[in-house]
Amino acid sequence: MPSQPLPLDPIEEAHRQWEAHGWGDVADGMAAVTSVMRAQQIMIARVEEVLKPTGLTFSRYELLALLTFTRTGALPMAKASARLQVHPTSVTNAVDRLEKAGLVRRVPHPSDRRATLVEITQQGRDLAVEATELLNSKVFANPGLPAAKLDTLVRILAELRRDAGDFDTGDAPTKW
Repeated sequence: MPSQPLPLDPIEEAHRQWEAHGWGDVADGMAAVTSVMRAQQIMIARVEEVLKPTGLTFSRYELLALLTFTRTGALPMAKASARLQVHPTSVTNAVDRLEKAGLVRRVPHPSDRRATLVEITQQGRDLAVEATELLNSKVFANPGLPAAKLDTLVRILAELRRDAGDFDTGDAPTKW
């Protein structure tokens, strides 16, 4: 992130350039995609800064949080990958790091010899709570938009995600 705000909006300038170069019919799409990607960079930077004192990255935090939400504190690694919507290799890497730190452990699946469960430890549970409290107070309580606009943003992004095949609730109603 720049230390000083830029004197112009680079995405607006890119939009102007798209139009000037004859790509006006896709300039709005370019601006939308670029804006979402830049917003994601800003959000990740904020989250990573808040998590830094805990030693967690956001991806490792997400895995710990997911495990705290399960009934038993454990999930098959393949299911964790699916729920986090990341490649199994990413979950394996996160588990490796978390396991070295004593925050999770791998345990055999009780009924499927081919599967391995990832199980949160008490230390992992405690750190997940601490990290969640930090994120809640320093990021989620003020995500960068007024509260009145958050529902609209989430609705728009949910529509984009649903149309991209990110989820399919069928006929079941969703919040957004």
